[in-house]
Amino acid sequence: MDVQEVDRLTEAALAEIGAAQDLSVAEALRVKYIGRNGLLPELMKQMKDAMDKRAMGQALNRFKVSVTDALVEKKAQLEAAAKTIQADAFDWSLPGRWAPRGRLHPVTQLIERVCALFRRMGFVVADGPDVETEYYNFDALNTPADHVSRDMQDTFYLPGGLLLRTQTSAVQARYMQAHPPPVRIVCPGRCYRRDTTDATHSANFHQIEGLYVDERVSLADLKSDLDHFAGELMGSGVKTRFRTHFFPFTEPSVEVDFSCHMCGGRGCRVCKHSGWIEIMGAGMVDPNVFKAVGYDPEKVTGYAFGMGIERLAMILFGIDDIRRLYENDARYLAQF
Repeated sequence: MDVQEVDRLTEAALAEIGAAQDLSVAEALRVKYIGRNGLLPELMKQMKDAMDKRAMGQALNRFKVSVTDALVEKKAQLEAAAKTIQADAFDWSLPGRWAPRGRLHPVTQLIERVCALFRRMGFVVADGPDVETEYYNFDALNTPADHVSRDMQDTFYLPGGLLLRTQTSAVQARYMQAHPPPVRIVCPGRCYRRDTTDATHSANFHQIEGLYVDERVSLADLKSDLDHFAGELMGSGVKTRFRTHFFPFTEPSVEVDFSCHMCGGRGCRVCKHSGWIEIMGAGMVDPNVFKAVGYDPEKVTGYAFGMGIERLAMILFGIDDIRRLYENDARYLAQF
């Protein structure tokens, strides 16, 4: 092998590359000539037998540079030609392909519906952070230090004395601390608790809570407002029932039931044949909560209530398993 032979091989390679008609052929020529097992590595092995190693090295370098540049240029030409063909082949007169219209998640639908109902009753919507302090989540709400809800088995604690809020009541404490009475708010948002996920429980869920504080607010105001809310949400024939209960931040406290909208209170599978469905907890704001936020409990009174949005969605939409709301099955969610 001499320098003249290398130059002839260079010319032959360039001619073959110039005649390539598609990218696959160009790639095959790259492998053939300058690939790991191609012609160039084979020629370089013969350097040791050349009479003029310097001239032979220069010839092989010319071979490598010329073939590499030719391959780069040919690939660029072929890629540009392919794009032109694709553009020319597209039929611009074809009708468009429209994506299906999206829908609001049932939880979002219900939050917007409930907030709209309370706005018509004079409430405004308030919001707060998901990551809370123990003060706003527990202390300001009159929750004792030894209360079971403070246990690590029930609450997600974070470094620095923070936690994931277990209830949107924390928004009420923040709002009262920043606004003088009268106050009339609803607070929708996510809450987090260490619950084992099953058909009716989730570690991540939504609540919407309400608060009304002014002079001479009474339990009768709470009952009348919730009666109106129940009728607007469930239908004019729905009745409410108050049962005594206990919550640290209200006194007196009640559980609120709505008569079953499916059977009209006669008893069915939805209401477990009781005629009633438990909807929310409520009560008159405890004076200790007013003191924590700087209100004078001798001058103002107020009521508070809170309900789970997922529970309402399951009742209103006939959903039998809360997990269906978060499996992100578009076919299922599109029904609502």
